[in-house]
Parts: sequence; structure tokens; C-alpha cells
Amino acid sequence: MLAIGGCGSGSDQSAATVTVTETPSVASSPESSVKDSDDTGGAAASSRATPESAANDAAGQQNSAKGKMPDVVCLDLQTAQNTIQKNGVYFSRSEDATGRAREQLWDRNWVVVAQRPAAGEPIGEGEAVLSVVKKGEPNDC
Repeated sequence: MLAIGGCGSGSDQSAATVTVTETPSVASSPESSVKDSDDTGGAAASSRATPESAANDAAGQQNSAKGKMPDVVCLDLQTAQNTIQKNGVYFSRSEDATGRAREQLWDRNWVVVAQRPAAGEPIGEGEAVLSVVKKGEPNDC
């Protein structure tokens, strides 16, 4: 334990004390596995999640529809994603419809020009794919 105290030069100043204690470390054994480390309340699992692992998880769940695909063509990308989430699916994907593989960094600056699957079809996590172009670029909307 470490205690830090302070004192002032005047009698009207109050002293502050901060106490720091060490957290015991957990030694890992060679027999421990990744599964064992996930038993800590899920913190370990969430820190390892990546977009790629989420996509792989979603690909493995393709037959577990959670909602129905809404019609989101001609909406801005952010509104389209919000609409899909209201239907119970929280992981959707977007792609540059021009084929230039541009990243969609500001979702409200993109408009959905096509969607997979079609409106009304059942969807699960990661199955909604939205083709987008930047606002102001040629499109049918």
C-alpha cells in the first residue's frame, strides 16, 4: 500500500491523502485456455471482437433470421442503418456502389442505391448489405 499526503504552508489549508493498493494478479497456467479467460464476465471476449470476427460470426448465423429487411433504398446510410436496427438486426454492411471501395466514414454523407436482400425478406446479423454512393453523385433516387 502507498499513501501520499500533502500539507500546506498555512494553517487554513487542508491536507489530502490518496491511498493506492495493488490489485492481486492472477497467474495463468499452461493448461488455461481462451475459454477459461472468458469466464471473467465477458470483458475478455468483448475486447477481442473485431469487425472481421463479427462478420464471421454473422456468416455462421445466416439461417438465424432476427427480423425482416425494410426498404431502405434512397435513404441516407445512417437512417437506413437505424431503420434496420429498429427491425431487430444491429450489424449491417455497406459497400461503395461505384466499385472504388471507398470507406463510408460519415454515414449521413452516403445514400443507399441498392440493398440485399430485398425488402420483406428475413435477415440475421450481418446479412443486410447496402450499396451506397456519396450524396450528389449520380443515382436513381
